[in-house]
Amino acid sequence: MKTLTSLMLAGVVAVLASCSPAAPAAAPTLATPTPPATSTTVSADPASLLLPVAPAATLAQLDLPTPGPNPISAWRPPPYPVPRAVRPDDHFFFLRPIPSGNVNWPHPRYRYGNTLGGAESIHSGVDLGAARGTPVLAAGAGKVVWVGYGLYGGVENPKDPYGLAILLRHEFGYEGRLLYTVYAHLDEASVWEGQRVEAGEEIGKVGNTGHADGAHLHFEVRFGEDGYFTTRNPELWMVPPEGWGVLAGRIGDTLGLPMPEQLVRIYSLESGQRWDVWTYALETARPDDHYAENFVISDLPAGPYEVQVDFAGHTSFAQMLVLPGQTTLFEFRGRKGFVVEPTPTPQSFEIPPAS
Repeated sequence: MKTLTSLMLAGVVAVLASCSPAAPAAAPTLATPTPPATSTTVSADPASLLLPVAPAATLAQLDLPTPGPNPISAWRPPPYPVPRAVRPDDHFFFLRPIPSGNVNWPHPRYRYGNTLGGAESIHSGVDLGAARGTPVLAAGAGKVVWVGYGLYGGVENPKDPYGLAILLRHEFGYEGRLLYTVYAHLDEASVWEGQRVEAGEEIGKVGNTGHADGAHLHFEVRFGEDGYFTTRNPELWMVPPEGWGVLAGRIGDTLGLPMPEQLVRIYSLESGQRWDVWTYALETARPDDHYAENFVISDLPAGPYEVQVDFAGHTSFAQMLVLPGQTTLFEFRGRKGFVVEPTPTPQSFEIPPAS
């Protein structure tokens, strides 16, 4: 694996549901987590970073199935400590809710905002395909505000699609707004409503209760309030593995309008491995307030990649760098091709970010 410095010199840049339960209790005082000190420094001339480019409703009924077994995936390093924010807009505040050594990465075919090719409803979270009985961990410190069957409707219901679920309201927020996390399809829960839990504390076990074809954890991040339209892509909130990064993109047509369920092909220029990602379907998926993305793929080893998008009968491509421990962002604008976002100034860790 090349070092970060050598990759920067290579000249390429880094470039997805539930109805609201009962209204949450009065919001606690919020504080945005402050990332620990780090020696990571990233700088580059944006004009030199992108290589040449080829030219280029109604609410669905909630269903949270498992679309088949996860493919065999490579070993992953342990995650970075939280919170982490190398880029000013990063907000990796949450631990992985499944411990290392188990499948704790999102199902590649049914990511946030995806419909599995139209076969399922729009996905409001990510599915982590750990085996039944695997411990489920609190992704951050907070208070249990729901535990049981009925999260979708906000009232006890043994036939609720989430099955046995837990909802945490966290004692920290982001930009003065509340954060919630959802843990669904559990086999068992080991917490009670009103209990305070610490980050990394076991709160239940993986199962397949509710609308689930096989054992996995359905994990959601809700931002601002607890509701159907407040979810955000968990892949932008869960801390990545050490030395790995996150790739996000805005895929639109020539007028800048988002292209829903568009295939994006990603190739590692070092290993040759390919990843297929689809942009968010319309309606319920919500982009990040800062990134305004319509697709995200986490757990990419840092390094150079080629990204391909088909538009108007042609394939456009660009080569870019995924940087370790942070989100790298690019934009595609139809016939205008790929556009690079200027590399931001790294986050200052001496002054805590404003809440």
